[in-house]
Amino acid sequence: MLKQSNAITEELIEWRRDFHMHPETGFDTHRTSAKVAEELEKMGYRVTRGVGKTGVVAEIGEGSPVVAIRADMDALPILEANQTDYASQIQGKMHACGHDSHTSMALGAAHLLTKEKFNGRIRFLFQPSEETADDEGKSGAMRMAEDGCMKDVDYVIAQHVDPSAPVGQIGISSGPASAGVDSWFAEIRGVGGHGAYPNKTIDPFVLAAHVIMALNTIVSRRVDPFAPAVVSIGSFHGGFTENVIPESVKITGTLRFMDLTVHKELRAELHRAFEVARTLGGDYTLKFDYGGPPMINDVHVSAMIEEVGVDLLGRENVHELHKSMGAEDFGAFMEHAPGAMYTLGTCGGEETGFALHHPRFDIDERAMPFGTAILVETALRFLRA
Repeated sequence: MLKQSNAITEELIEWRRDFHMHPETGFDTHRTSAKVAEELEKMGYRVTRGVGKTGVVAEIGEGSPVVAIRADMDALPILEANQTDYASQIQGKMHACGHDSHTSMALGAAHLLTKEKFNGRIRFLFQPSEETADDEGKSGAMRMAEDGCMKDVDYVIAQHVDPSAPVGQIGISSGPASAGVDSWFAEIRGVGGHGAYPNKTIDPFVLAAHVIMALNTIVSRRVDPFAPAVVSIGSFHGGFTENVIPESVKITGTLRFMDLTVHKELRAELHRAFEVARTLGGDYTLKFDYGGPPMINDVHVSAMIEEVGVDLLGRENVHELHKSMGAEDFGAFMEHAPGAMYTLGTCGGEETGFALHHPRFDIDERAMPFGTAILVETALRFLRA
């Protein structure tokens, strides 16, 4: 399979560079979705467009089992700093997280699978808006799942590029892999007034100072120390001039968790922290936007990916997955079927070692045949088991 993947390297690179030059963000992946759908239709897949707004679902084969392969398509609102021939042609947008290569490797896997015989069906999930959510706080994976893309799926797999690991290596392990996430939005209200007469006000800055202290003790004093959790403040806005105490301030932030029980605890503890504002004479409002569940790699699926990785790359090139409190909405698919995501090493030197979301992020394209082969071989082993 690795030999077959190497044979289509030129196609993988051509697709990836085309997507890289034409990045689209959020659910606005219209060009990307259209190109993906056209390529899949040419390969002979049964294609459904507009799943989860702008997602694409493609299927081949008959009966069961059903193995799904997911690839995200969206880019980031980042100004690219690379000077390559294939640099972004869209000002202020960039594939700085490798989704262009995810999409290309999935297309390569789709192409190779048309040449194979197997029982059951392969279903490809080309997903928009992994990086962001819509006005209702729902990401592309959530919207696609709502539209039924996971119906009858027995296993779901995905990969993500890793610029910290060299080309030819993967990371995989079972259990928690990335965090669930909430965004939270709060307003603390007091009584505004002249800065010279603070005694006639209820200063929202003072209220907020006490709330912030309480927020920063949630993880250290309220949550089980063996349970991963994060509470972070991302923005603080208040006031409009130097000698006026404002009526209110606004604070926003993020929660991260690996366990749904901890998720409930964190929400309750945030309310408890903001209650300090009421104790001191003010008031508050607090709203949560659910960003998605944690990504928990299934034991059986992870073991299959590891087995394939060892057979294709060698035991020395298969490592334990680096767990992160970063968020990945692939977990929304794994609420419907067991699955796992592995990381694919894409660093081939200094120019391809920049971190994800960096304006100089790039991949060593020699990694793409490895990722393509692992997707195909893993799917086939499930279908031929």
